[in-house]
Amino acid sequence: MSNITVLIVDDEVPVLKAVSSVLKHEKIESVCAANSADAFTCLSQRTFDLILLDIMMPGQDGFSMLRELRKRQILTPVILLSGRGEDSAQVEGLGLGADDYMTKPFSKAVLVSKIRAIIRRTRQYAPAPAADTMPPTTAQIGCFTLHFDSQTVLKDGKEISLSSKEFALLCFFMENPDTLLTKQEIFSKVWKSETPDDNSILVYMKRLRDKIEDIPSKPVHLTTVWGKGYRFNP
Repeated sequence: MSNITVLIVDDEVPVLKAVSSVLKHEKIESVCAANSADAFTCLSQRTFDLILLDIMMPGQDGFSMLRELRKRQILTPVILLSGRGEDSAQVEGLGLGADDYMTKPFSKAVLVSKIRAIIRRTRQYAPAPAADTMPPTTAQIGCFTLHFDSQTVLKDGKEISLSSKEFALLCFFMENPDTLLTKQEIFSKVWKSETPDDNSILVYMKRLRDKIEDIPSKPVHLTTVWGKGYRFNP
């Protein structure tokens, strides 16, 4: 995959140099920012396919920057980088809208694989227009209208902002209405992995329900089929 541009946000210069060097070797363009202020300046000047965001930074930390990104409707996929490996940090990051989480020190090969997988998934739902036709920019089912260009959803005319992975997850459900989808099928399609991660699925299902359900604790649209998987009811 070519034509990929990644924004690396980390206050440690050795990390910036090491990661940018790895990406350059993989023919992935990178831009470095030492703090959130520099990062937002970069984001105001151009678009990126993905952001690698360190959590532990002076001033505005990675969690706070991620929260601000989503508040500003900047839906660029984000991989959080951190020296904190505990589950609570990962759950917090995913809950704020991150697409993945890696604990330092991490494998360079795994990092590149994750970057490529996330960008493949993101581009899958934003296809390039054909020479003689424009791709559909919206899809509608039940009370939901999906906007591919902005990765947003309207429910009964009210806009809902989603992260790229939440968007991909809802797309998959909307493509298969009233159909039982197993965790294996969901993880294979949305996460591009054949080994389901129950924790990730639970986090994103809760996140999605919090956004699209009137009463998240009593879901109507995203229901659980106990012991089997989930079903989307338009």
